[in-house]
Amino acid sequence: MFDSLAQRFTRLFAGLGRSKLTPANIEDGVREVRTALLEADVGLDVVRGFVERVKEKAVGLTRLDGVAPADQFVKVVHDELVALLGGEETRIRWNDRGPTVFMMVGLQGTGKTTTCGKLALHLRRKEGKKPLLVAADVKRPAAIEQLKVIGRQVDVPVYAEEGGRPEKICARGVAKAIETGRDVVILDTAGRLHIDAELMDELEDVKGKTNPHEIWLVVDAQVGQDAVASAREFDRRLAVTGVVLSKTDGDARAGAALSIREVTGKPIRYVGTGEKLEQIEPFVPKRVAGRILGMGDVVGLVEKAQEVVDEASARETAEKMFRDAWTLDDFRLQLRQVREMSSKLGGLGGMLKHMPGMADLPEEVTGRMDDGQLVRWEAAIESMTPKERTDPVVLDGQRRARVARGSGTSVASVNELLKAFKLMRKQVKELKSKGILGRLAGRRMDKQKLKQIEDLKRRGIDLRNWFPES
Repeated sequence: MFDSLAQRFTRLFAGLGRSKLTPANIEDGVREVRTALLEADVGLDVVRGFVERVKEKAVGLTRLDGVAPADQFVKVVHDELVALLGGEETRIRWNDRGPTVFMMVGLQGTGKTTTCGKLALHLRRKEGKKPLLVAADVKRPAAIEQLKVIGRQVDVPVYAEEGGRPEKICARGVAKAIETGRDVVILDTAGRLHIDAELMDELEDVKGKTNPHEIWLVVDAQVGQDAVASAREFDRRLAVTGVVLSKTDGDARAGAALSIREVTGKPIRYVGTGEKLEQIEPFVPKRVAGRILGMGDVVGLVEKAQEVVDEASARETAEKMFRDAWTLDDFRLQLRQVREMSSKLGGLGGMLKHMPGMADLPEEVTGRMDDGQLVRWEAAIESMTPKERTDPVVLDGQRRARVARGSGTSVASVNELLKAFKLMRKQVKELKSKGILGRLAGRRMDKQKLKQIEDLKRRGIDLRNWFPES
């Protein structure tokens, strides 16, 4: 959602050059910021206030010598962008005397039911909660069945009734959660194609019967400023406590995300980043601002890596690297982990854009970075014999042709695989020779250091080769 805005800001900061900030280039920078935000469909009043605050703070930086203007200016824009997006991350108000009730509201077609399932899965996996989904949309055809299907997919029970009034269904759903020991209740309420009195009366009845701790509005990010208008109206009638942006992986222009907090005062809590049920993440203003301004989101990247990388296998792989015993079997495991992580971040191109300085990657570059390459390499490794995977040196031209045929790839693809493996091995040796990997290994062994050292000695491993700096 933020790609075009991020590319615009990256070019803006590069254009400021290395000279001292002056009122002239500050004015140029502010003008570019204004244009970028307006093109991103941010509301005019929001843009006007934002650029005035940036200009006021940037002018005060003209006295600083020896600091690149881009670095000064980006700091000002970053701080104001974080404030615009909501400042510090807003925490969920957990109920310590019973289940925490989430009331999910929104217009029809915003992805509310799917978002309920995503939230349930996230809270179960990340927060260790035991959610219960409540099907309270009795108007939309197949809405109840849709939630039941999603519930089975995320392994979360669903409370549903055929017919009845939504407020009573929700009240009985909360009672069921208390009876069965569930600590989270997610109410999937009805929506309409537009805001009307009947919808709001129904939602107010549900709120009155269940006293929810959180009322979250699900907003389609692709709607733009219409989303801001609906957020204002829902808040007026229900006093919403937060917003969830759905469909942010589409061709949206970011205007809703940058305007909602400023206009309504309500924080964005989560964003849906894709169609898969696990593709939802907390909205952290500092991280989002960093991604928009080309600073990357290394913390987010590490979190995704922790989801797919097993610590024990990572330690075993590191040890093999230290002993020069790293094989193509180990490389295949790493390829699979990278592919799993990239799928959570929108592919390899999306993963790269979480890294600092990568926001301005052109589409023709990121478009070629697909997981197909990793799949082909995995297939090639699986087509090799155990000896070939252990000692790739034996892979002559005839063997490579056989591997290509067996894996349904090409000899060129097999050659690329072996070249990448050889290059990685070379880089590992360089880090090892500098003692960098030794220091990393030392930190890894802090908890059971003595036991591991004794184990290594029994296996005949000379620790001086691991820690040349000592």
